[in-house]
Amino acid sequence: KLQFLYFIDNLLTNKMPLLVKGGTVVNDDFESKLDVLMDGGKIIEVKEDIPTAGHEVVDATGQYVLPGGIDTHTHMQLPFMGTESVDDFHHGTRAAVAGGTTCLLDFVLPSKGKSLLEAYEQWRKWADPKVNCDFSFHCAVTWWSEDVSREMGELVHKHGVNSFKIFMAYKGVFMLRDDEVYQVFKRCKELGALAQVHAENGDVIDTQMKSLLKMGITGPEGHCMCRPADVEGEATNRAIMIADQVNTPVYIVHVMSKEACDAISRNKTAGKLCFGEPIAAGLGTDGTNCWNEDWRHASAYVMGPPLRPDPTVKEYLMKGLASGMLACVGTDNCTFNADQKAMGRDDFSKIPNGVNGIEDRMSIVWEKGVKSGILSRCVFNPLFSSPFLQEGILLSKHYKTENNLWVP
Repeated sequence: KLQFLYFIDNLLTNKMPLLVKGGTVVNDDFESKLDVLMDGGKIIEVKEDIPTAGHEVVDATGQYVLPGGIDTHTHMQLPFMGTESVDDFHHGTRAAVAGGTTCLLDFVLPSKGKSLLEAYEQWRKWADPKVNCDFSFHCAVTWWSEDVSREMGELVHKHGVNSFKIFMAYKGVFMLRDDEVYQVFKRCKELGALAQVHAENGDVIDTQMKSLLKMGITGPEGHCMCRPADVEGEATNRAIMIADQVNTPVYIVHVMSKEACDAISRNKTAGKLCFGEPIAAGLGTDGTNCWNEDWRHASAYVMGPPLRPDPTVKEYLMKGLASGMLACVGTDNCTFNADQKAMGRDDFSKIPNGVNGIEDRMSIVWEKGVKSGILSRCVFNPLFSSPFLQEGILLSKHYKTENNLWVP
């Protein structure tokens, strides 16, 4: 089993230059046995046989040296479905660092009719005093008006938010109509921001959910049954189509099915600019757990889109990462305890949607991807870091000293 050893931040913990010696540096384009010298929060040298004199030395012999990971999708202390996710920005970011993630991108999620700017300020108040690593924000757009359009511009130009997420699901709560989706995508293009999509057909889900409950199907399995893979695949294709009409890139969050992966692959092959993000849970487990006879066990796996009962999906998505059809790995970390999940004890539609993953993400992909032979170490690296960095070589001069040592 892969063991995460420690997180190095030379700027915060070391007064003298820090030398990581004898390890195998893994970048997105090569790996080699090299020493890494850090000082003042920056990597200042990467080469063979750096002298140890005057440096604090970490012996990395037999270990891999990789950049700290970036989790593209989290929900810390999120108010949702009548409760709040239990990982706040303190505990959530502690878990992140413990698992090798040194930066996360959380979501500002305003309710319908509420100001995006006010929501952003609220999330900053929650996060700023608590975080233990670097972070930034996406912002969700849950309704549309000229005020929303204006506030999107202010978030981009004054606050550095450059990605906006829309929901095609959660009807009556977060869901936008297709004409509203079009307007949000158009505004993203004007601002140079990235459009993101929770892709499920909310109308079909809402209809099937009511039908299942009427038939007496109330357990966690009903959550999966009302949101089959075709519902995700159709919405994924539709989101990419709308973005293509506007001629703007689109990023599909939490890709959970073969159908959604195929929609991305098909459109990407056709030249459309789209990206897919599977998550740790979808790469590490499956939705058969939602049929477990222990309700508490089953409810713990409820999330949207659901984990698929087909146990071959996780390998299929991992191969999507290996082929480059899927872009990076997030977690959608949105944790609820057993008591919170029990809010839906007699009605699956009231079970708070969310699972964990922020501490385990990199280890899951290493174990299920690299150790299995599906991914190379050099492919593993950019799934967590290099698409988000300005420099082409990850462990190079001037790169920030947030690095991981891994035991193979």
